[in-house]
Order: sequence, then structure tokens, then C-alpha cells
Amino acid sequence: MYAYIRGIVAETAPDRAVLEAGGVGYELFVSKKALDRLVMGEEAKLFAHLHLAEGVQALYGFYSTEERDMFRRLISISRIGPKLALSVLSVMDPSDVVAAVITENAAAFDQVCGMGRKTAQRVILELKEQVKDAPLPAAQKNSALPVAEDIRVEAVQALAALGYDGLTASRAVSAVEEARDVQELITKALRRLAR
Repeated sequence: MYAYIRGIVAETAPDRAVLEAGGVGYELFVSKKALDRLVMGEEAKLFAHLHLAEGVQALYGFYSTEERDMFRRLISISRIGPKLALSVLSVMDPSDVVAAVITENAAAFDQVCGMGRKTAQRVILELKEQVKDAPLPAAQKNSALPVAEDIRVEAVQALAALGYDGLTASRAVSAVEEARDVQELITKALRRLAR
């Protein structure tokens, strides 16, 4: 129904923003990452999703179409509502979610408020097929010799065993463009983390 709303940022709160467009104030629930990009009194464009549930209508706003698409994928999973999906996107970029799903890294979701390990595993299981077509992190797109998924899974698990949190491990492994084996992948990921 709404593709996007462009207007002046009239008001912000910890989980929402009001855009004034054409004399109408649109209240949109937004992720923390989207909210951080908004500046009071300046024009902004938020991609919208109208959510209807049990007689309640709510508008959700996203800074990019990738963020909105990931939100829609997340709310398609049973027992994941808009609030939890926004919590995920407040902590993780869409590419982080894709990397966590591809590497089967449930620990990457540990920082998401309200999401336990079982829910994270369900997200991974249900999104596995969907994210095959999703945009990969930039380093993987440009790779001449892409690293196999099973090697990435092993590398993330190894970094987590070394004490890195799941999201950090997933980002470091995803950023490595080429590796012949899991040892080389771990070494390159550790070098990135040491910077």
C-alpha cells in the first residue's frame, strides 16, 4: 500500500519517528539503526511496510529496501512479530543476518533483545533457502574464488570457541574474500579482528 514516505522528520522517540509529508504526520516504527540516520527538521525518505494484525494497523519505516526486505522475511517466520524483527535490525544489518544464516551462526543473534537461542536457530532454519538469493556482504560478492559455506561455518564456530561473540565472528569470516581451507580462513579472519 505504501512504498515509501518522504517528508520532514517532525518527531523521534526510541522506537519510532514521525515524518510530516503533505501536511500529514506519519508515525513509523523504525529500527535503532534507521533512527540514528534521521535528523530532526531535515527531509528523510523511509521505505514503508504497513502491518495489519488483529485489527491493529502499524507503519514500519526502513532506511533501505534491503532492510525492509529482511524485515518482511523475518516476520514471515512463525512466532517472530514486527517488534522482534525490528530488534534484530536494530543490532544487525541485513547482510549480517544473511551471513549468520549462511554460516549457521545462532550466536550472532545473542545481542538481540528478546531472542533466545532456539528462536535464532528457527530463523536460521527457515531463512536458509530464502537468503540464497539475498545480497551477500560486499567482500563475498567480489570474490574470485568464493569460500565454501561449510568452511565458513567451521571458521565461525572456531572463532566463537576462541571467545569472540557470534556477530563479530560472523562479520570477520564474511569479510574474507578467498581462502583455500578453514585454517587459512580463520587466520585471515583473525587478522581482520586484530586491526
